[in-house]
Amino acid sequence: MSVGTLYLVPTPLAESAADASLPPPVRSRIRELGHFIVEEPKSARAFLKALEHPRPLASLAIERLPEKASDAALDGLLAPLLDGSDAALLSEAGAPAVADPGAALVRRAHHLGIRVAALVGPSAILLALMASGLEGQRFAFHGYLPVEEAALARRLQALEADSRRERRTEIFIETPYRNDRLLRLIVATCAPATLLSVAADLTAPTETIATRSIAAWRREPRAIGKRPAVFLLQA
Repeated sequence: MSVGTLYLVPTPLAESAADASLPPPVRSRIRELGHFIVEEPKSARAFLKALEHPRPLASLAIERLPEKASDAALDGLLAPLLDGSDAALLSEAGAPAVADPGAALVRRAHHLGIRVAALVGPSAILLALMASGLEGQRFAFHGYLPVEEAALARRLQALEADSRRERRTEIFIETPYRNDRLLRLIVATCAPATLLSVAADLTAPTETIATRSIAAWRREPRAIGKRPAVFLLQA
């Protein structure tokens, strides 16, 4: 029996962007699948409903991917693929396996000899980088930075020094309710000539993308609010 394919399916960054975010061939592929491995079943069902999946949602196999899954748990999720069925991995928003727990499942799929296919769709990190105007040849993504303020300030100083030395863009994210605190600390910590770009609510009608020097951010402070945001720094 042939082994199935694990499709990595990007999901919209904004609730209203399902049709605009995914090309027609990707939407068609998703509608053909009946097995889904997801972070959160409730939002996965909402996504599949918005895509007008032809099968009743109750008939679909939708299994939750634990944040820290053992190899045995991953093998259980991938067992249908070893029996010949195709399946999709869905992230909560954006590209699966990038800044989410899906990478472990993908790595395990490779280990088991399962074909992995990445489908086209939105990635908040790349969209923010594209729209920032900052260095796009050399960049590094750091995920979440420390929460404690003194440690966060030290980390920002280190990232700025790395950016200056490597001539690259440093990219990071924050929990939305701490966005404005992070922005204030970046502006207070980094050098006036350093560039900071903040991309919030990407692909939504409320999307904002601003790239300015730290000096300009100081002259005209702005609030981000509790919105999904990506921060990009270039010294």
